[in-house]
Amino acid sequence: MIDEKTIQEMITKIRTAESEIGKGIIGQRDIIRQVLLAIFADGNVLLEGVPGLGKTELVKAVSRVMSASFSRIQFTPDLMPADVTGTNLIIKQDGNNVFQFEPGPVFANLVLADEINRATPKTQSALLEAMQEKTVTVGKKTYQLPSPFLVLATQNPIENEGTYPLPEAQLDRFLFKLLVEFPSKEELYRIMELTVTNRKTELCPVLTGPEIIEIRSVIRDMPLSDAVMDYALSIVVATHPEREGAPEAAKRYIQTGASPRAAQAIVKTAKVRAFLEGRYNVSFEDVRFVAYPALRHRLALNFEAVADGVTPDAVIREILDGIRV
Repeated sequence: MIDEKTIQEMITKIRTAESEIGKGIIGQRDIIRQVLLAIFADGNVLLEGVPGLGKTELVKAVSRVMSASFSRIQFTPDLMPADVTGTNLIIKQDGNNVFQFEPGPVFANLVLADEINRATPKTQSALLEAMQEKTVTVGKKTYQLPSPFLVLATQNPIENEGTYPLPEAQLDRFLFKLLVEFPSKEELYRIMELTVTNRKTELCPVLTGPEIIEIRSVIRDMPLSDAVMDYALSIVVATHPEREGAPEAAKRYIQTGASPRAAQAIVKTAKVRAFLEGRYNVSFEDVRFVAYPALRHRLALNFEAVADGVTPDAVIREILDGIRV
């Protein structure tokens, strides 16, 4: 059993890491916090926003502060699966030709899949096994990815020409979908100070891989009351319009509801949020906070929602408001 002092030291380290990442990324405090929630819940993140908002810089800052190996893959229509996972090469050994596996860029602690929706479905699927099983299979052999392992993927919501929308199965592998907003005028001013001058911001490593794994283990052991668990599950069930008692928003706008992975995402990240807040118990507010990033990419909205300009977040808000606690 971990003692109280050790737990407080872990919380302090996470908060220090959050502050350190914030030195390199102006604004986006909520995004930084939610990325940390995903990291300590052992999940992948999909970052959506127009170009130039610092999504790539955010991932680089996280890798430096977490002392993690970093790899960037620029997804393009001509990218092949082997360009992601690696491939077997024929080499000379003792006068014979033998196969030797050459690892691809996916073999890193933190993998940035930049503009993931620009690659073909075949190449996108090369990440599926890595994201879910933390392994890569090439030929008849399976290779273990380094631990911890996390995929942070970016996509541009505006430019659809030459893109391939992510299939539902792959979207479901992302723990969170985060919407990166345009900075305020004050934040934009600070960004200019940081990027168009000779000022440099050095980020210090705060956490290591083994420490991240240990913190994850402590968080997984956190207790969850029956009432909070019931609330989390009620939210997921309410996204299914075919269920008896489904809210009006779900019946009107949702075509397909969230999967059981959504419930896992909500419960795991609610625990992490409580931990970061210095609590060893999960509240209803923790569940509400993580419901939006955990559900927004798992709801398939129908044509009526598109015609009415209804967003997934608006539907989630109505669902949350309709569930009594």
